[in-house]
Amino acid sequence: MGSRQVTSWQGMNITVAGLGVSGISAARALAGFGAHVTVVDGGDSEAHRLRAAEVEGQGIAVRLGDAETLPEGTDLVVTSPGWKPSSPLFEAAAAAGVEVIGDVEVAWRLRGPGAAPWLAITGTNGKTTTTQMLASILKAAGLRTAAVGNIGTPIVDVVLGEQEYDVLAVELSSYQLHWAPSVRAHSAAVLNLAPDHLDWHGSMEAYAADKGRIYEGNTVACVYNVADKATEDLVVEADVEEGCRAIGFTLGAPAPSMLGVVDGILVDRAFVENRQKNAQELAEVSDVNPPAPHNIANALAAAALARAFGVEPRAVRDGLRNFRPDAHRIAHVAEVGGVTYIDDSKATNTHAAEASLAAYESIVWIAGGLAKGATFDELVATSAKRLRGAVLIGADRELIREALARHAPEVPVVDLDRTDTGAMLAAVREAARLAQPGDTVLLAPACASMDMFVNYGKRGDAFADAVRELAAESA
Repeated sequence: MGSRQVTSWQGMNITVAGLGVSGISAARALAGFGAHVTVVDGGDSEAHRLRAAEVEGQGIAVRLGDAETLPEGTDLVVTSPGWKPSSPLFEAAAAAGVEVIGDVEVAWRLRGPGAAPWLAITGTNGKTTTTQMLASILKAAGLRTAAVGNIGTPIVDVVLGEQEYDVLAVELSSYQLHWAPSVRAHSAAVLNLAPDHLDWHGSMEAYAADKGRIYEGNTVACVYNVADKATEDLVVEADVEEGCRAIGFTLGAPAPSMLGVVDGILVDRAFVENRQKNAQELAEVSDVNPPAPHNIANALAAAALARAFGVEPRAVRDGLRNFRPDAHRIAHVAEVGGVTYIDDSKATNTHAAEASLAAYESIVWIAGGLAKGATFDELVATSAKRLRGAVLIGADRELIREALARHAPEVPVVDLDRTDTGAMLAAVREAARLAQPGDTVLLAPACASMDMFVNYGKRGDAFADAVRELAAESA
């Protein structure tokens, strides 16, 4: 990756906020370049002390149990993504005139001459899938790449590692973008915008503005969602390099400078000669796994970024064919008695659940959990005609029940007031009772999982286990 300009880190007093994976990664990297690093964390558990002992052995100071006081003499604060901008530590830093940046910004500043360009992706939903699709396409083109950022290996470790790359597929959350003022991608995409993490950002406007940072300084393409005007507005507002183009993606027929779908074919009218008249076939809808509408949109966004980087059409097709989605993302679990069971436990907000519900015609919906301040009227009104029934679980299920009563009063609802380990099996059995052959039982909770499960993965596992038990009983 070439030599790095790291003299600026030598002797700096750097405070790292958070003793998690990204915090430890940044702390180790900066200490390796001669900085005096102190990690602060509000926790003081046995696990915290074990992690602290590990990094202290590498010459890094750790302060547990106090995440509010800025260590004396701090020149720079490096934060882990989840810390709110309103945290007392950052307020103290602002009062002292000390810059606060995130681990992604550290990685960007550590890049050397000739480092791999970044193709960057953000959005409320679909980020991880699209980033992995993009990496699959780039690999199919014979390029050395990795999916990094908000997924996988900490990006600081990737930038400093021995492996050399031609290009990186970088997933960036709104948290990471907030703390990354100088990141400049080759090309970037905002997939969609819907209310999320508003408790962190303070407002929808602030959330959108942080997402929009991904377009700053783009050199080739700013990729936006034609169906979501807010993403195009962010392109208009961005300060980009001369010659950078706005490229749309749509599930309909594309206009010039767009990618879209025509007769079951993904086509490119952006990166072709004479785009007023010509279109390039890239892949078939059936090459996308799964071919749900929102996932086709993900594929088009990934294809647009790959084409912006000069990837040939064949590699787009092969990369999409090779791609396998992560667990709990519209995962087919089983078919029992003519009813299909789908695990989309990753649909932890209303926007993701709406996309999931749009993929099926007749649904028994399993939903509920922690609402995180969300409202469900729009989701239910949009999806009502597809619902055969609903089974509600979790702490905030009443909010969904009330929305169903207002907008889909004819839909039968089962309200499960239990949180024990057998609750998911009970939910699946109730859903099976409501379903008819040809229906889909869909776990798309529209809520976070932590009221009943450690994470969305454990919730999806419980659903899959319950479906398999139901299948065994039916055999």
